[in-house]
Amino acid sequence: MSNNRSGVFFGGLMLGATIGALTGLLVAPRTGRETRKILKKSANAIPELAEDLSMSVQIQADRLSASALRNWDDTLDRLREAIAAGIDAGQRESQVLKRQSVEESDSLPQQLERS
Repeated sequence: MSNNRSGVFFGGLMLGATIGALTGLLVAPRTGRETRKILKKSANAIPELAEDLSMSVQIQADRLSASALRNWDDTLDRLREAIAAGIDAGQRESQVLKRQSVEESDSLPQQLERS
């Protein structure tokens, strides 16, 4: 979801930059010939700008992916520890219940003899 938002953000950034540049060129107090030269230079720079932007997005996606992987590994480690602790606690409780059961079964014949 975060990855989608950053893609939308960068797409909007590119669109806004393009619209702003075109508006600035059209409103500028230059002759048509000068404006066309500037537009041509700008159009020639767009592929390089798009490549730089694409590379930046890829680097950011790689960082997010690595971060998500680290978080996932940390979560799995905590989950394994919690499961191990739960198993240990269950085994201890089972032993306590077995001892209580043995003690109760040992004391039952003594109680019947007294009666």
